[in-house]
Amino acid sequence: MAKKKPVVVVTRKLPDVVETRMRELFETRLNESDRPFSQAELVEAVRTADVLVPTVTDRIDSSVLSQAGENLKLIANFGNGVDNIDVVTANNRGINVTNTPGVLTEDTADMTMALMLAVPRRLSAGIHALESGDWAGWSPTWMLGHRIWGKRLGIIGMGRIGQAVARRAKAFGMSIHYHNRRRVPGSIEEELEATYWESLDQMLARMDVVSIHCPHTPGTFHLLSARRLKLLKKDAYVVNTARGEVIDENALIRMLEAGELAGAGLDVFEHEPAVNPKLVKLDNVVLLPHMGSATIEGRIEMGEKVIINIKTFMDGHRPPDRVLPSML
Repeated sequence: MAKKKPVVVVTRKLPDVVETRMRELFETRLNESDRPFSQAELVEAVRTADVLVPTVTDRIDSSVLSQAGENLKLIANFGNGVDNIDVVTANNRGINVTNTPGVLTEDTADMTMALMLAVPRRLSAGIHALESGDWAGWSPTWMLGHRIWGKRLGIIGMGRIGQAVARRAKAFGMSIHYHNRRRVPGSIEEELEATYWESLDQMLARMDVVSIHCPHTPGTFHLLSARRLKLLKKDAYVVNTARGEVIDENALIRMLEAGELAGAGLDVFEHEPAVNPKLVKLDNVVLLPHMGSATIEGRIEMGEKVIINIKTFMDGHRPPDRVLPSML
């Protein structure tokens, strides 16, 4: 007798090739509309699924997990971060959690570098000047920005993405500095010519550009608090392609408005998908709609990882990308 295919509920539209493969392998229920699930729909999904495939837009908290059916044994997150999932509660209920690490490293690092160039060189202001008809021709003193060559870059979180950003920034002539929970191996420091700062406060006070690459956890919520933001130099820039909650956004806005910071490049926001209207009005910021990892190649690789995690688990083995509470 053929083995029954697991019921897999997918909460958002995924690339066609990924959905086709999932349909072949599992009894897959897709979200053709791509509209984010309501809480009631998430509850219905955890009640009926063997495997749930959520994304960053889905809050799988204890109130949802408390209503999970007996068959739900795996949450295979389509994404690198798992801050949208209550991993501790899932673990306590015997539900495995996996993610898709590694595949978005280069894409996110590329976008970080793009923001790092765009903000000091005033790319968005230049585009706006062209579109509004304000450009009257070249002038020696018009639309002056700042070079990044020779500037100090402070990386918060020296994991895969932080290191990939450091490699790019080094090629652009930046001096690499970093703060991390643990110091990286000496061979990596040597390759990147990176300086480790045990004190985040001391590093922040000396950097020209600060780039955030740590996950959002209870310990990193508002890591860049109002107090820490005030340590930055007046001509410093902040770039964030990690998670919006890591920065106290209101404090950042106040400093940008007051000219106490030179600018910011943000791909993520504290209350996504809502973006503070005050941010949108500022001309010393470049804002992107959480598209740092948005490449076709990356999304397909993410889907392949999700499928491997589900198949491995259903075959009775430990999935390669299992996330445990102790890892957070």
